[in-house]
Amino acid sequence: MSGVVTIGETMALLGAPNVGPLQHEHSLDLSHGGAESNVAVALARLGTEVTWIGKVGADPLGELIVRELRAEGVRVEAVRDSEAPTSLMIKEHRTGSGTQVYYYRRGNAGGRLRSDEIDLALVRGATLLHVTGISPALSETMRQTIFDAVTAASEAGVPISMDLNYRSKLWTREEAAAEYARLLPHIDIVFAGDDEAAIVVGEADDPLELAHRLIAAGAKHAVIKLGEHGAVAVIDGAEHRRDAVPVNPVDTVGAGDAFVGAFLAERLNGEDVATCLTTAVTAGALACLVRGDWQGSPRRSELGLLGGGDPVSR
Repeated sequence: MSGVVTIGETMALLGAPNVGPLQHEHSLDLSHGGAESNVAVALARLGTEVTWIGKVGADPLGELIVRELRAEGVRVEAVRDSEAPTSLMIKEHRTGSGTQVYYYRRGNAGGRLRSDEIDLALVRGATLLHVTGISPALSETMRQTIFDAVTAASEAGVPISMDLNYRSKLWTREEAAAEYARLLPHIDIVFAGDDEAAIVVGEADDPLELAHRLIAAGAKHAVIKLGEHGAVAVIDGAEHRRDAVPVNPVDTVGAGDAFVGAFLAERLNGEDVATCLTTAVTAGALACLVRGDWQGSPRRSELGLLGGGDPVSR
């Protein structure tokens, strides 16, 4: 078994260190980010074996991504593209807790990953395949790559998780709905915000109703992420609710990925749904306290940091 496998684009990230207009910054912090690799880091920090598959440019930013993911304990299967650069995003903190993200990804390496560049033996031998709705939105090539990987995993009996992760800058709601509908019958557990779930199953006042509709659309289980309002889930037909852990957020980008990684880590460990949700909302809360897409994802020893007690460790 090759552990959890994730497939998707990871971008170099330039983040403003201060609150205020981006045009007045004199320096930016260099890192990386991408929904699938963020989940991979979250899994690795909680002790789960995980591989990230993606494509980067044959450039220093691509090398940064590979090096930093490996440093986090993620196995990296990266294709280097000599004809397209590594994708880039820039984060502006215009207010204390509000973040604006600017993407520079059109025609870049991350969306050019082809099915024949993936070792499908890794996918077929995985304990779980994790994908998101971002990758199919990047290009027709990537859309087919993700579908082929999902099909290979499904045929091999590998469970598949998917975070819908709708991005309005990449495609329309109608385009997204069609692709979600194509993928959902292969998905064992789907994660979505309530607004994202509504794209494919329509709006509902109760998020549990959205979860049931996602299951009716083909997924076996569904988890609805509600941010500061916690999360709900329908697993094996049973309904579950979990309140959020209250924090004063610094940067919410990546919190959903920390949530997903933590939920999956606990589920793969055989924990019950209540434990999965508790760890997930805790990880999401901790991720909000740190600037960066993945830097705040907790290690297992850090999950109790929000539980009170002596704030000084000696």
